[in-house]
Amino acid sequence: MAQVLLLSDAPEDSLPSLELLNHRVRPFPCEASSIVRAPNVDITLVDARTNLAHARSLCQLVKSSMLSPVIVVVTETGLPTLNEAWQADDFVLSEASPGEVDARIRMASVEAEEQTPVGEIRAGAILIDETTYMATIHGKLLNLTYKEFELLKHLALHPGQVFTRDRLLHDVWGYDYFGGTRTVDVHIRRLRAKLGPEHESLIGTVRNVGYRLLTEGADRQQPPESDGADTA
Repeated sequence: MAQVLLLSDAPEDSLPSLELLNHRVRPFPCEASSIVRAPNVDITLVDARTNLAHARSLCQLVKSSMLSPVIVVVTETGLPTLNEAWQADDFVLSEASPGEVDARIRMASVEAEEQTPVGEIRAGAILIDETTYMATIHGKLLNLTYKEFELLKHLALHPGQVFTRDRLLHDVWGYDYFGGTRTVDVHIRRLRAKLGPEHESLIGTVRNVGYRLLTEGADRQQPPESDGADTA
């Protein structure tokens, strides 16, 4: 089952066959702001049945910011307009059968996995390169220390999973580290500062439990707790 983002102003009409499949579909309006608010997904479908120029711009934005494969939903009359400028990975006709839609989604997912370079970890807009010890968010380089990098990498490998301070101390710092769990709080605080005000809430605090890495648009209604209240 794939996590599918559907950018459409009429999601119920854009690709009827999609409702018959066992994929989790998250519909969002066909506008640029949806790309910022949308959660992390495996595939993005862009409705290009009407405004072709607008849909092409959205495809380009998705490829540059979300880093997910893009499938264009298009009519037969709009098919001749598709070219490399769209930066789309595939297309599907709006009246396609459930089998055809499912095959397109699965094929795009497989190709995306095969194209991911060895040593790279993606978690939403965060990209981590284990070979160069570099991390970026939306293409912006994060100037991280070694432990900050290792902590972010560990969270990114398990997006959404909650880790206690003791578990993070064990997994990131190792058995032979004798410092207290407050070390984790300090590094979390530094990571949030380097992510900046716009993205600091990606590292969420679960009160009385620990920390987790959220993906763009998911469970981010509440800002991260302040240093004084950051006692999960």
